[in-house]
Amino acid sequence: MPDPPRDLVRQLYRTPPDRFVAARDGAVADARRAGDPKAARDIARLRRPTVAAWLVNLLALERPELVADLVQLAEALRTAQRELSGPRLRELSAQRRAVVGALVAEVRKLARETEGAPSAGKLPLAEVEATLNAALSDTDVAEQVRTGRLLRAASHSGFGEVPRPHLRLVTGGADEAAPAEPAPRRPDRAALRAEQAERAARAERARRRRALEKELARARTDQERAEADLAGATAAEHDGAAALDAVEAELAELERRRAVAEQELSRAKLARRAAERTVTAARRRAGEVEAAVEALDAEEGDVGSEGGTAD
Repeated sequence: MPDPPRDLVRQLYRTPPDRFVAARDGAVADARRAGDPKAARDIARLRRPTVAAWLVNLLALERPELVADLVQLAEALRTAQRELSGPRLRELSAQRRAVVGALVAEVRKLARETEGAPSAGKLPLAEVEATLNAALSDTDVAEQVRTGRLLRAASHSGFGEVPRPHLRLVTGGADEAAPAEPAPRRPDRAALRAEQAERAARAERARRRRALEKELARARTDQERAEADLAGATAAEHDGAAALDAVEAELAELERRRAVAEQELSRAKLARRAAERTVTAARRRAGEVEAAVEALDAEEGDVGSEGGTAD
């Protein structure tokens, strides 16, 4: 399934998270009005990032050259780690700290220049720094950071914290004998019990963390599903409102035509009544004239009868 238009996605992921849903729903409504329901569905599937993820996305979208430098540094670190190059690792680790610090400062600057961004005191810069460090260690995280569509902050143990191999000091091309290990001391039972208790506590904390992480993942999935449902319901509401407006416009036109027809009917009734009155008057007048003619005929008949008798 093709992604929504790239420019639209970039614009949405530049939008501060508290405005993301409204902007996305507006884009969904625009796509529906444009007669593109598939694009509307694709846009509705876009998820709102956390504030930390949004800041990293803002960096990737506004300063892609800096993120490209970060990716190159990550590759150099991985190469040095594979080659077990201690001096190179130390040099790159120092460079990593400087680069990440500079990127975090750039993120703070971008947030200050972006309308609607949280205040400087509320920026989760520690999560941003952790995500950038994770991008140096994890290629998947680096790719998400590069695309500018990160949804949540990431974390990783990072370079410099991975187990290092045990090395022997080599001088003059010959191996020096490793120093003899000291004789093991008798364990302190109290210390052992404390260590066991600490290990148990760490295991319990790890178990609780895993449980909370699973619960958080489920909650975020439910949130994303609810947001998608909300976007669909909002789009359906917009469509229903548009359909209702069209029906109401048709009803208004029908009401106007009905009023015109009623007026024309009233005028026709008045004209019929006037015509009826005219016909009645004409009939009455015709009757009167006929009566007068008959009277005149009768009078002429009477005169003729009298003249004939006289003769």
